[in-house]
Amino acid sequence: MKPDIHPDYHEINIIMTDGTTYKTRSCMGKPGETLRLDIDPKSHPAWTGVQRVMDTGGQIAKFNKKFAGIGARKKG
Repeated sequence: MKPDIHPDYHEINIIMTDGTTYKTRSCMGKPGETLRLDIDPKSHPAWTGVQRVMDTGGQIAKFNKKFAGIGARKKG
């Protein structure tokens, strides 16, 4: 390998959606940083078979506000 061309590979903490934590190695962030997951194998429909709506950033509310008037017929 060429020296000084690869990113720093270090240990970080992962917090799953149910609150469990574990350590892994990654190039993300700085050593010891924490990554909190919004979706993981314990909550994703592909693995659980259960559909649920996750609106972590208010995207559904933003969409409904933006397009509230579309499709509504006006009287007159």
